[in-house]
Amino acid sequence: MGSTGSPAKAARMVSELGYDAVVVRGAEPIADQLAKAAPDGIDVLVDNVGGEQLQAAVAAASPGARFALVGALSGQLSPDGNGTTAPVEIDSFQLILKRIAIRGFSGQEDPTARPEWNERFGDWLRSGRITFPHVRIQGIENGPRALHEVMGGQHLGTVIVEL
Repeated sequence: MGSTGSPAKAARMVSELGYDAVVVRGAEPIADQLAKAAPDGIDVLVDNVGGEQLQAAVAAASPGARFALVGALSGQLSPDGNGTTAPVEIDSFQLILKRIAIRGFSGQEDPTARPEWNERFGDWLRSGRITFPHVRIQGIENGPRALHEVMGGQHLGTVIVEL
């Protein structure tokens, strides 16, 4: 299951990338979407958003669920935020009752992992074993528009603004 900001990206994630279900930020409440997509609960979560999605995932978690927090996009998308914080209110009683394990991970944890990742990922790309969705936008003057489009969910993958 995945999450995104637009119905078009959600459809592509299911049809091209093999997701079973996708919740769409700004559609119906995330908690309702999770209840439909995972009626038996969530066992494992890799969260790069936080915010409302993390809050809803705690509510939808199965007993013994494991959550890996790897990003905080909600802080970057917040109109009141500066991208350096991502506050969220979590029901700590649910964490206890459901025995949910939450751990934060950062790419900075193991500096030796980056070269190995770059080598493996490069090999996979060159061999065609994986593809990396991306969009190229010409002109640095189009950078603000590109950022707006990314935040609006108009692009799948990485957006590269070329000089």
